[in-house]
Amino acid sequence: MPRTRRLVSGRPLLRGLSLAVFLIGWHLATTYQLDFYVRFQNIPTPARVVSDALTLFASRAFWIHIGASLERIYLGFAIATALGVGLGLLIGWFRVAEDLLFPPIELLRPIPAVAWVPIAIMLWPTERSSIVFITGLGAFFPIVLNTIHGVEGIDRGLVRAAMSLGAGRASIFREVVIPGALPNIVTGLSVGMGVSWICLISAEMISGQYGVGYFTWVAYGIVKYSSIIVGMLTIGVLGMISSTLIRLAGAWLMPWRPRSAKEEA
Repeated sequence: MPRTRRLVSGRPLLRGLSLAVFLIGWHLATTYQLDFYVRFQNIPTPARVVSDALTLFASRAFWIHIGASLERIYLGFAIATALGVGLGLLIGWFRVAEDLLFPPIELLRPIPAVAWVPIAIMLWPTERSSIVFITGLGAFFPIVLNTIHGVEGIDRGLVRAAMSLGAGRASIFREVVIPGALPNIVTGLSVGMGVSWICLISAEMISGQYGVGYFTWVAYGIVKYSSIIVGMLTIGVLGMISSTLIRLAGAWLMPWRPRSAKEEA
């Protein structure tokens, strides 16, 4: 068997081993209640978390929290994608659009999404719409900035070559600009998804009545530490699945891009 094929076939085993080491370390630290400045006395063991997770996933209430979070995250992310990619393409390609639209974006971009929570509550009529707004806002800025950089980084030689072949402005924008910026757009989507999960959980903890973030915060308030870990791990798994879906969509949209070959140790 070639060396490359052996390495590829061994990757799932290696990744499973890393998770096993993490779980063993967690088990030992919580079982023996290690206290080396970082304290594990109140951290539940993996077995206790699994037991609590089985109980929670068997209940309808926990699935309602998951459904509420997924609805908010994907709705906010879809709006942010449409606005971020659209505005990013315009700002990156047209100088007038950059002069008119980019200054407000740069002014608002450094403001943390959590700081928008009071304004969102006043702006929007429902809790759901305010949390969707905050979630979309968190995803919008990475998407629009990466799209702008992707357009600005396009090789102008490709544009001149298309013009020499008789392509018009619309054709160049459709056939050269958008495909050329697509790698950066996918990167922005991936980063934006991670940021939107952070914003969603923060908003749910502050102003939500449903959602995984709200569930986790309530579990902290009633001192159910194992439920806190279940909520955290649920957020991690949902975020990982969301990022994986974006990577798969990016690979489908860009079949011409080979997978990057990483050097093996």
